[in-house]
Amino acid sequence: MSEVYDVAIIGTGPAGVSAAITLKIRNKKIIVFGSSRLSEKIEKAHEINNYPGLPAIKGSELQAKLMEHLKQMDIEITEQSITSIYPMGSAFSMISNKNEIFEAKSVILATGVNFGKPYEGESEFLGRGVSYCATCDAPLYKGKSVAVVAASPKEEEEAAFLAEVASSVVYVPLYKEEVSFPPSVSGRIQVIHDVPVSVEGDMKARKLVLKNMDVETDGIFILRDSVSPAQLIQGIEMDGNHVAVSRKMETSIPGVFACGDIAGAPYQYIKSAGEGNVAALSAVNYLSTTGGKK
Repeated sequence: MSEVYDVAIIGTGPAGVSAAITLKIRNKKIIVFGSSRLSEKIEKAHEINNYPGLPAIKGSELQAKLMEHLKQMDIEITEQSITSIYPMGSAFSMISNKNEIFEAKSVILATGVNFGKPYEGESEFLGRGVSYCATCDAPLYKGKSVAVVAASPKEEEEAAFLAEVASSVVYVPLYKEEVSFPPSVSGRIQVIHDVPVSVEGDMKARKLVLKNMDVETDGIFILRDSVSPAQLIQGIEMDGNHVAVSRKMETSIPGVFACGDIAGAPYQYIKSAGEGNVAALSAVNYLSTTGGKK
């Protein structure tokens, strides 16, 4: 945690990529969190017809061009998810799903809107039996039972890690791909294909309610591709399911900017890329006028 970045960019869709490119041109020290594959949404797009200069381009082709642009500008992706952001005076402190801490003078949120609506009781029990980070909170459940709700196959690694600590793991995959765990832990993981409904408990979470059954457990890990902004950084103003922003992509928290789908419809790649550029320039102005001091 010795290095303090000028700007942390969370998300690698068109908005995040655009912001990173602009900030790199402006010689800012940046860190970009997301996937080296950038955006699954882009990758699976059949054809994109409204991106200027790139008519009828396939999603995979646009993805390749974005990746090449980042490579040419020597912009690396840190393949970690940020689970919490805390304003800490002169900088923002960010905790990742690998329990690493990063610091930046400003933050650009470009995570899209695929975090989903919280389950009933999820927000109520967050920090009291509900967690978004297996690596961070696994030690709390040594010898205890846990349940994992997983949005994608990459969370299997987190569940396998939990199985090395907990006495048992119930794994609820929300994806269609086949589930596979190492033989060393597979005997301690029960896979249940069902639909999560709610979280119940008393002083802490005690039960994960599924559509067809209930799972009694000591802890519940809800692992999504991204976390709702309202849960990611406390106090940020929301507009429904989106972050409320100004035309300069400013949020209600000085030094935090939002762009792309997370800032509202229309959900268009070109709109996201344009907002990423605006957010980056606003971050540059913020740094020059405040020195990063909030």
